[in-house]
Amino acid sequence: MADHQREDFESSLEVLNSIERVILEIVTRLSKNEAPTLLLPNRSSWDNVSFDSAVGLQMSSTNAVKAIRSDCPKTAQYFSQILKLLSVIYTLVQSNSYATKRDIYYNHPQLFGSQKTVDQIVDDVSCMLKMPRRALHVLATSKGLISGDLCYMEEDGTRINCNSSSTAVAVSSNIAGIRNIVSSARFILVVEKDATFQRLLQDGLCTTLSPCIMITGKGFPDVNSRLMVRKLWDVLQVPVFTLVDADPHGIEIMCIYKYGSVAMSFEAQNMTIPSVLWLGLLPSDLERLQVPRNALIPLTKTDENKLKSLLKRPYVMDQPEWLKEMELMQKNKLKAEIQSLTAIGPDFLTNIYLPNKLRYGGWL
Repeated sequence: MADHQREDFESSLEVLNSIERVILEIVTRLSKNEAPTLLLPNRSSWDNVSFDSAVGLQMSSTNAVKAIRSDCPKTAQYFSQILKLLSVIYTLVQSNSYATKRDIYYNHPQLFGSQKTVDQIVDDVSCMLKMPRRALHVLATSKGLISGDLCYMEEDGTRINCNSSSTAVAVSSNIAGIRNIVSSARFILVVEKDATFQRLLQDGLCTTLSPCIMITGKGFPDVNSRLMVRKLWDVLQVPVFTLVDADPHGIEIMCIYKYGSVAMSFEAQNMTIPSVLWLGLLPSDLERLQVPRNALIPLTKTDENKLKSLLKRPYVMDQPEWLKEMELMQKNKLKAEIQSLTAIGPDFLTNIYLPNKLRYGGWL
């Protein structure tokens, strides 16, 4: 048995045993004529999270919990939904088969009510059992795209080639099953927006600049996009750069790739990339490059509140250069999209901005 097969077998046993323990506790409570209760770690509470510069935001405590009572009108339905999902997961793991969250919803639409509910329950159960979603045999449909100097094999044996200069490949929905990664990429470029990604793809960035891999999560990244970047970083050990808008939303997206999020802090070890570097667009670039004033946008009240929130995050003090950039944005009260660089020149981003940034940092 190969190492990865042995690991899968052991994690499957662990999932089955964990679910059995949960069900046994419920049956025991019922036998005592007591209402069963499930205790879920609160995935939105900073009280459960600590910051480690080598890992990012990780769940270090489960002191803040949500009690899902079977006899409470407010939580009884969620209790039954969790039990149904545990039943589905148990069957999937036992039969060594997989289902997408979408499959689960459409098989039981009346019980779950919405796709969003299934998404939340899957993450809650994953956190409760302390097992990654992959071990639960529940997959998510990916929204991310990837292109560049990269070939790999899917778990089912399909060979994927991302080398096409004109079209991108959808990020796999089963990252853990990817094998035989082959690449001579010198770096990975994480692009915030699909529009910017497509423009760089059309300009042939991955072939004209340097062998590289380019990936986008199309805005706020889904789990698979984050897992894919982490897997490539683990295997290739090359720098990971982010190209995001010079606004609070773009900064937060970059922070999620680097440090993770509170909601998924229980799986930080598999998802964060501690070495992520902020390539652009920097608030200081707007002044340095003299981006035309009409291409800049005033911060909204929502932007200002988001920026204040970011400045209070525990990881900001770990990045003094980032702090300077965010304080500059706060002082100038201006933001800009990556596309604002076209106000300087139509090909400025691909032909001048990115090559100069990478050469200045010694990456080309």
